[in-house]
Amino acid sequence: MLLSSCKKLYQQETHRTKSPEETYEAVRDLTGPAGITRVADITGLDRIGIPVFSCIRPVAAEGAITVYNGKGATPIAARVSAIMEGLERYSAEVHDRTPEIMTYDQISSVKKTINPDSLILPENTPTDWPVPWYQAWDIIKNEEVWVPAHAVFHPVPRIMGKLFRTSTNGIASGNTYEEAVFHSLCELVERDAWSLVESANNAGPRITEITHPVAQSLLEKFEKAGVDVILRDITSDLGIPTVAAVSDDLQLRDPTLLCIGMGSHLCSEIAILRALTEVAQSRATQIHGAREDTQSTHFLSKVGYDRAKRLNKKWFTLEPELQYREMPSYHTDDFLDDIHIVLDRFKAAGLERVLVTDLTRPEIGVPVVRVIVPGLEHFAMDPERRGERCKRARRNYIPGTKPVGS
Repeated sequence: MLLSSCKKLYQQETHRTKSPEETYEAVRDLTGPAGITRVADITGLDRIGIPVFSCIRPVAAEGAITVYNGKGATPIAARVSAIMEGLERYSAEVHDRTPEIMTYDQISSVKKTINPDSLILPENTPTDWPVPWYQAWDIIKNEEVWVPAHAVFHPVPRIMGKLFRTSTNGIASGNTYEEAVFHSLCELVERDAWSLVESANNAGPRITEITHPVAQSLLEKFEKAGVDVILRDITSDLGIPTVAAVSDDLQLRDPTLLCIGMGSHLCSEIAILRALTEVAQSRATQIHGAREDTQSTHFLSKVGYDRAKRLNKKWFTLEPELQYREMPSYHTDDFLDDIHIVLDRFKAAGLERVLVTDLTRPEIGVPVVRVIVPGLEHFAMDPERRGERCKRARRNYIPGTKPVGS
């Protein structure tokens, strides 16, 4: 995969090569081929008023969910977000692609291959059994590398065996490949930072004195609805701005509405906007109750509001503080420049490979990629997978510290 200069032509509440309106015109007729039967505005289910849309795809492969949500600062941005999520999920299924099933020793003898151990496996996972493999491209070393298909597709059919539980972490779509790769990298950074927070039990400083006008308008919507939102800087040692937004419904005192949203981006204001719109999406998702992957709801309902807050007190403390203007931030006009900044941060942290697989489906045509960075953490989404970064984080790790090499 050869990446090229890719100018950002839309830089408002997000960065894209097209406006949400232009993207919608390009993808609106692709919902049918992807099996999407309905795109619904569920904003009105909540009293916040931040746009959230739901996308229903009943024909999802076994092991995948059928309802996806999208969010945005505007209704059209949220609608496009939901559709693109549905197209991502469709594109990430195996379909007619044929992974090669071999043991690691067999495939590594004939192809350049990633050792499964580098992907942070659950304890006692056998690595000498045959598993499916698929090709990727290392955009740091510029070479083809084969990786376990469980790190590429979601889901992987059970008949192909199990190496670890598949997920959508690192799958992203875009108007261009460069746009998709950058947003995939941001998701990996976000999930890694979240995993470090959970391992260290330290959620970093509360962000104060936010001056960005769109962020201010979103915060005002929460305040008017009687929902308290705390923004936390959970930026990891990679130095790429990462923000968590946690909400507390002071009127309903409902434990299932102690929601969290995350966002990573080179621009700190975009990271904040993503976290705020995602926490609004999390609230709407809980209220909607249609998704199959909200397993924590029953547990929170059982323990009650006060205990749920105590169990998650790291997110709700008010100290320490960090002023918004003190956050690191990088601004460019080109997605290729963004990608290079992220790759430089990875290399400084000792992360030597960034693997990209093109998942774009010919019948859809929207660029979709899976990015894999061996060494980045998945623990927050999959507690069975805890790597060295999480193990180090348990020893006095503080989010929001300076990036490696700074």
